[in-house]
Amino acid sequence: MPGSPSRAYTVRRSGIHGRGVFATRTIRKGMTIIEYRGQRTTWEIASEREDPDIDDPHHTFIFGLDDGTVIDAGVRGNAARWINHSCAPNCHTYEDDADRVFIESLRTIHAGEELTYDYMLDYDGHVGPRVRARYRCRCGAPKCRGSMLAPTRRR
Repeated sequence: MPGSPSRAYTVRRSGIHGRGVFATRTIRKGMTIIEYRGQRTTWEIASEREDPDIDDPHHTFIFGLDDGTVIDAGVRGNAARWINHSCAPNCHTYEDDADRVFIESLRTIHAGEELTYDYMLDYDGHVGPRVRARYRCRCGAPKCRGSMLAPTRRR
């Protein structure tokens, strides 16, 4: 019986930001690539923890769930925590009925391409220059919106 297939991804230095996750082989559209893992906790507890990288504060690995809890991939996390944001992503996330989060390809991704998804971060409070700088996007997409924050809705 042949061994298990090699992983479809590897972690290495990224041109977008810090580390990134890259395809090691062709990943077909609609393929579930990896689960986003880490400690399940509350936002309050996760946000009180020290930044995992003192050289890059505000670089957190917190993923909000539909039920209001979070997955903190800074604690028992896996390679999914290194997937960077893009305004023109090749992946998206979905949450299953068991509150597990997965990353799935939106299109065919070729070996060597960096995996990305749109973080669409929520921010409670006024979004001024400091907040915009903290959540500045570095994706370099032609139609980059300049922020990892979810677009604000006009009323």
